[in-house]
Amino acid sequence: MMADLETRLDEMEAAIRKPAFRQSSGRANEVNYWVFDYPPEKELEVRERIAYLKNKNRKETDGFELVVFDLYDIIIDFLERKKYLEKCYDFEKKHGLDRIATAVNNSMKIGNEDNLIVQYIREHTPESAIVFLTGIGKCYPILRSHKILNNLHQAFVRVPVVMFFPGTYNEQELILFNEIKDDNYYRAFRFVR
Repeated sequence: MMADLETRLDEMEAAIRKPAFRQSSGRANEVNYWVFDYPPEKELEVRERIAYLKNKNRKETDGFELVVFDLYDIIIDFLERKKYLEKCYDFEKKHGLDRIATAVNNSMKIGNEDNLIVQYIREHTPESAIVFLTGIGKCYPILRSHKILNNLHQAFVRVPVVMFFPGTYNEQELILFNEIKDDNYYRAFRFVR
């Protein structure tokens, strides 16, 4: 039986506050990556809880800094800085969403070791932090969550990472919005239901 969302969020908050969560490198020395999956229709409740946790976090008393990265905001900021956003609108009108997704992925080097999103996260994450990744649903189909997880695994292992996922995760596959299945295997732990 699945616990209600509020209970699961309470349990997740209690878990991240334990020093062992931040010191662990996961089961069997695997990376300390977590997926908090939730019903997509509960997106606003999850966003509110994350904002609440971020606002109440105090590094001095909690022992960690909670750093929240909205992947959608990172993409939009990059496109605006490069003055690509308007070009993206025009390109999408002419060539379709699949082509613009490929173009954005290529310009941000999403499939590469020097992935700009991973670089951004690495550069903006202090020591003694916990990273929350949000905006997964807002990024679809421009950015697929498995690409970020896979790249983070290879390049960023110094602090725990929790990805908030609007869909289902069973410690093997991610199903975005409970409809779109990725055909990839993930090395991330799931906050239990």
